[in-house]
Amino acid sequence: MPTIRDIAEMAGVATSTVSRALSNPQRVNARTREKIERIAAQLHYVPSTQARGLSSGRTGVIAVLVPDITNPFYFDIIRGTQYQLKASGYTQLLVDTEEATDVELDTLRKLRRSTDGVILAASRLTDQQLTDAASRQPLVTINRATAEAPTVLIDTPGAVVQALEHLASFGHRSVVYAGGPTSSWSNHRRWKAIEEAAAKRGMAATRLGPYAPTAFSGAAAADATLGTGVTAVIAFNDLLAIGMLERFRERGVRVPEDISIVGCDDIFGADFCNPPLTTISSPIEQAGRVAVSMLMAQLDPIRGGTPRKLAVMPTHLKVRASTGPARA
Repeated sequence: MPTIRDIAEMAGVATSTVSRALSNPQRVNARTREKIERIAAQLHYVPSTQARGLSSGRTGVIAVLVPDITNPFYFDIIRGTQYQLKASGYTQLLVDTEEATDVELDTLRKLRRSTDGVILAASRLTDQQLTDAASRQPLVTINRATAEAPTVLIDTPGAVVQALEHLASFGHRSVVYAGGPTSSWSNHRRWKAIEEAAAKRGMAATRLGPYAPTAFSGAAAADATLGTGVTAVIAFNDLLAIGMLERFRERGVRVPEDISIVGCDDIFGADFCNPPLTTISSPIEQAGRVAVSMLMAQLDPIRGGTPRKLAVMPTHLKVRASTGPARA
């Protein structure tokens, strides 16, 4: 690859002159600048991001950390952050933290000097760990609130209440919550919303789990749910709900005639299930875009505007065929 030294030799000027002409053109006279730019174009010179970062203190890279890159829920978040970062002139670095707190912490430490900021989706860190991380580098969280870092919240608890109202309208008086990982902040928020809403409506609510947020965990969750005798279940996410649907089918349990099931996230494929899954839907891609705009406001307050501490994305219940009247 051509370097500024090559350009300097062809132009008959010092390398420092080439550097100024390409990074601060107003500091070089027009004739010299035009000559340098012409030679740079002929050589197909591409500025070094690392070198530019050393002089500006910026790398042009933003890290996006997700707990499980194979979970379709994060596809739209990743797409949203990618589009918005590209429009802002940044490159996205994607990291799968494997649902592990230690991996997330280690990744944040390693990326501190090689990225300009971080977006944490569904962080598994504690409040103190997040506070410490936010004090060391610009970051924004998605679905993980803390007082020290700006966050984008997807209001799934609000739609969970809609789900309970929907089930109550079908005559259901008992519901199970098939819970997600204990380290998931969203998991606790959803259970609290179910518990409070069920109590107000005179419904019995039971929490089972924790279960990994994957389809493979659906069999265990389905078996445990059937043991309770309830007529309806709300799963932590769509993947778990889809696994439960498959297990119910294997055991000859009809959905929704024998039991109704509600998922969360409205991932790609939720409407292809048999039966199609009733689930909580939200603007996931938009959440990724908003997270980037909030991070940009930290990195460049003049251009990015006043930094926001909180953005809440609305959700709604998308009713499909996996819910119906409670069995007599």
